[in-house]
Amino acid sequence: MSKIIENLQIGLDENLEEKLQWLVPNYSAYRVRRQSVDARRRHSAHFVYTVEVAEAGEKLPEQNFPVEKIKKTPTTKPIIVGTGPAGLFAALRLVERGIPCLVFERGSESTERIKGINRYWRYGELDRRNNVCYGEGGAGLYSDGKLITRIKSDHIPYVLHRLVQFGAPDEIQYIANPHVGSDKIRRVIPKMRDYLKANGCEIYYNTQVTELLVEGDKISGIKTEHGKTFLSPHVVLATGHSAEDMLLHLKQIGVFLESKSFAMGLRIEHPQKTINQIQYRQWSEHPKLGSANYRLAYHDHKEDVGVYSFCMCPGGFVLSSGTEVDGLVCNGMSNFNRNSPWANAAIVVSVSNELFGKDLWGGMNLRRQLEQSAYQSVQKLGGTKQLPAQLLTDFMSGKISETRKGSSPSGTIPVRLDQILPEFMTAKIREGLQQFDKSMKGFLSPEAQLYGVESRTSCPVRVTRDDESLQSISHQGLFPAGEGAGYAGGITSAACDGVRIAEKIFEIIN
Repeated sequence: MSKIIENLQIGLDENLEEKLQWLVPNYSAYRVRRQSVDARRRHSAHFVYTVEVAEAGEKLPEQNFPVEKIKKTPTTKPIIVGTGPAGLFAALRLVERGIPCLVFERGSESTERIKGINRYWRYGELDRRNNVCYGEGGAGLYSDGKLITRIKSDHIPYVLHRLVQFGAPDEIQYIANPHVGSDKIRRVIPKMRDYLKANGCEIYYNTQVTELLVEGDKISGIKTEHGKTFLSPHVVLATGHSAEDMLLHLKQIGVFLESKSFAMGLRIEHPQKTINQIQYRQWSEHPKLGSANYRLAYHDHKEDVGVYSFCMCPGGFVLSSGTEVDGLVCNGMSNFNRNSPWANAAIVVSVSNELFGKDLWGGMNLRRQLEQSAYQSVQKLGGTKQLPAQLLTDFMSGKISETRKGSSPSGTIPVRLDQILPEFMTAKIREGLQQFDKSMKGFLSPEAQLYGVESRTSCPVRVTRDDESLQSISHQGLFPAGEGAGYAGGITSAACDGVRIAEKIFEIIN
């Protein structure tokens, strides 16, 4: 039998295999199950491993995650709306169960989608179908690349393993902060698409679902913008956190919705070298360590408001990622090698849905207001495609000056971001940043810059579903999934949610 060695500490200049040879002489094979970096001040920097080792003459157990197929293929195919992580992994799991499905996406295939994104970044010409939020792969494809998640799910190993099978780096299965990179995940998604098609899935691109068909309190199918109707008693709604038009339609047909708390703020960018020095200190230039990351949080218990970092992108880029012609949104991404000279992260403030009383659309309206204010601030100063930005020190003191060169391919325009945000949000971000500087001395760097606005961390509206059946509490057969439905907060959690729903549909059909 193989044995598990936990908390194995390996110095930066030590060799893992040599250490294993000393611990398990003549071992035949090993598998890294977890790897992290410990650079806390009271220790010298080192790696911490969990390793599975097979002794001499033995083999490591295979990790295949086999999936049992359905006994009889159903006559009606489930429908999936959206090809983000939730939609794609729902389709993948159903196909592996022997249940082909119909998949609909308002945007194009990923290879065509990037053309619209590049035009937006370069010229400010927004493609309403193909942008950083819409199109095959979802919002995480071109503006993230990270697989970090805080959820606990038995489906996480399956999701990561399947990504590796389709071409993602093997290390995402064991590294503490798994990161496939926006550059590599673009090569993974087409392979998933080809697999789905080869196994009976029909995928309709450039086909927006405009209507859900209802019979009483049951969903019976969908209608597309082209006037075509597709019937199915199982519809997975995985439209993402920016599909406001679908939420409005759900409200019109009586689907139960509720407001939820969310978070908004700005995105901060430092030179990556600064973050490396703060986190790794004298080891910051060691070639084995690469680009350092961070996770920061502060909670004002008196007012019950949190400020925290989100979607941290070491060696990354700040991107313009709006979906409306009169609004600006920023986000961040990293490629696999994380070799950009900048590091960025969202710094966001928690916004309670109680702030809006009984107004279901209060959070959506605030989001829209901030995005429009960001856009208008750039236009007033003669900008076209740029993101509004402000030096961190100027944000703290409430003034404006020229911005620094940064990572955004859209460029920047100097704007008083502290005046664009609501007063309570500006005050809380300032308070949080001061606290962050205590735990990461030097975080309040004069070289740091803020971008606006970070408004799409999650959707302020939830399509409420039953905890057991995972179906809408008002409409049988409707399976709200992923970030847009209010049940995920990133690539991995959305993918796991899609798998959960696929398993539930399998139970119903089988």
